[in-house]
Amino acid sequence: MKISSNIFDTALVIEGGGMRCSYTAGIVTKLLEEELFFNYVTGISAGASNGVNYLSRDKKRVRESFVEIVKDDKFGGWISFLKGEGFFRSKYIYEETPLPGGALEYDFDTFLNNPAEIKIGSFLRDTGEMIYYSKEDMKKLNDLMKIVRASSSLPFFMPQTKFNGKHHLDGGLGGGVPLDIALRDGYKKFFIVLSRPKGFRKEPYKNKLLVKVYYRKYPQVARAILTRYQRYNDMLDKIEELVKLGIAYAVYPKRMSVGSNETDYNKLAQNYEYGYNQAKDDIYEWKEFLYK
Repeated sequence: MKISSNIFDTALVIEGGGMRCSYTAGIVTKLLEEELFFNYVTGISAGASNGVNYLSRDKKRVRESFVEIVKDDKFGGWISFLKGEGFFRSKYIYEETPLPGGALEYDFDTFLNNPAEIKIGSFLRDTGEMIYYSKEDMKKLNDLMKIVRASSSLPFFMPQTKFNGKHHLDGGLGGGVPLDIALRDGYKKFFIVLSRPKGFRKEPYKNKLLVKVYYRKYPQVARAILTRYQRYNDMLDKIEELVKLGIAYAVYPKRMSVGSNETDYNKLAQNYEYGYNQAKDDIYEWKEFLYK
């Protein structure tokens, strides 16, 4: 079956947010059901997972990646955290479950055959810069999932990821919403899926000493953590400006019910349904924006 895109002038921008993205997964599912196929997608952290699942057009995996996965005994928890494997066992989640026969087998052929471009951002530990990987860097399944893992390597909760000789941490350290790369790539219209309610603004990190001590060998990381709230809030202000100009549509969760580290299956399943039901309610408004 030939795979094609049908939305070419609008960038799909997906925020991260850990397990809050169970809500986003419900939205992504509805986009696929309605056959709204963007030709350009960008995501960071958990938003990268939603992005690559979207390009594989696997609605089942979209949900399972943020709901069913917590039933897996290998998923993580405080025991794996104390072993140094991360509260979320990133090597298993991103590099083992997608393999053929794995718990979350990934349809890499559809991903490759999908003409849409994707940009996944992560934070470079040693330079303090954001790096965005494209499909040119994702010609093998192992490379794709290593990049998603790199983008999702939460400070404190997950080990750093080494890829192409560079150490990476969560792309959220660069701000939180990868609108910047879509702008840089020349897009002038944006459909932005967020994981925080409208009006939210991030507060400064309270335990500054802990951050500085924990990342004393990596001052670029400590600085990024302590100043992230400024970049994130600036980005939200920018999004609101673009919405007022009529060139962006921002999807804010109306009923977010979990935090980023939630592992309760029932709560995540409910959160997914909240996102999906919001998408059902708002889909015609979304189409009006996308097709105008």
